Amino acid sequence: MSVTELKQALENLARSKLGGDGVENLTRLTAGATQEIWRFELLRSGQRIPLVLRRAPGGERVSETAVGLETEARLIQAAAAAGVPEPPVAHVLTPSDGAGHGFIMGFVEGETLGGRIAKSEALAPARTFLARQCGEILARIHGLDAAAFPSLRRSTPVELIERYLEVYRATAWPRPVFELAFRWLADHYPAPGEMKLVHGDFRNGNLMIGPEGVRAVLDWEIAHVGDPMEDLGWICTTPWRFGVLDKPVGGFGEREDLWTGYEAAGGAPVRRDEALFWEVFGSMRWGVMCAGMTAAFRGPDPSVERAVIARRTSENEIDLLRLLAA
Repeated sequence: MSVTELKQALENLARSKLGGDGVENLTRLTAGATQEIWRFELLRSGQRIPLVLRRAPGGERVSETAVGLETEARLIQAAAAAGVPEPPVAHVLTPSDGAGHGFIMGFVEGETLGGRIAKSEALAPARTFLARQCGEILARIHGLDAAAFPSLRRSTPVELIERYLEVYRATAWPRPVFELAFRWLADHYPAPGEMKLVHGDFRNGNLMIGPEGVRAVLDWEIAHVGDPMEDLGWICTTPWRFGVLDKPVGGFGEREDLWTGYEAAGGAPVRRDEALFWEVFGSMRWGVMCAGMTAAFRGPDPSVERAVIARRTSENEIDLLRLLAA
């Protein structure tokens, strides 16, 4: 679908379902490694209302591992109802809309670049409470009714490791550090705990931040039912610290603040002795994901972004060695 065709589809939607008179300034944003992100303005009674379209690549290339954009929209709506900061979902695309798979949501102003969130002077005051706030938000996410989303994959720690081991093997490139990490993880599985709805990618870089803290939680595409410690460990994984290594929570806070906020907001007692397992898993997981970008770069998506992410595989090997040596 061309940009002209997409704009025409949005023009029709504006008049038929969004209560507007048309759209202007349709622009594709660089954000979004797996989905398309478009910003446009809805014209309504002389006003310009900024909106965002989150769409499958080309409108139709639906990922086999993602929850599906229709489900993602429902997750955002459920999270918002539970007090999680989210952009309002204005419309979920249907086949008759002629724009492919996706949904339209309100535009939220703020910062999403992880390096700026971790380092900019403008957000320094927010960093004093951001880790605790993230814990509070995760508690609300884990309190969502997983039964309301029966299509979500259920993943125990054992199943997660087996899945990423399979993905790693598919890269067909031996990496001794990854082999060591998989063995370590297999020797340190946590005891089975209560399964909850987890975001799956809750981290610095997927949060819209302003001076008052989190304005929106983004990218629900790999939400699933699993161990809530997965989310608490993922945000502490080294790549999401953006160079501020002494602040384990996203490069802006301390683990204990994250955990205290989580428990204070109604989350189950944090199993602190399992934190290392989930941070090792996080580094291994991101490393395998980076390694997999090589095939994407050589195949359907020869973009600079894919190549740059693929080169980051070695960073995760270093992170894993540091974690395992400790």
